[in-house]
Amino acid sequence: MQTGSRHVRLFRNGRNQAVRIPVEFELPGDEAILHREGDRLVIEPLPKRRLLDLLATWEPLEDEFPEIADEPVKPEDVF
Repeated sequence: MQTGSRHVRLFRNGRNQAVRIPVEFELPGDEAILHREGDRLVIEPLPKRRLLDLLATWEPLEDEFPEIADEPVKPEDVF
């Protein structure tokens, strides 16, 4: 989805070269992926991390869990 183009200036931020991203090109979040395609630099928003995606990468547990006695708490007279 292309929204046009805009002339921007490059500047130095310490030892890094930087560019201000105009509001109409803002990306969601506070992190992005930067990669080079020939002479072009491409900035892409970092995909949101979802818990279900993480869980899908885990192997199932083979361990058996021990039985734990879950007895009710005995009431205490505190007064």
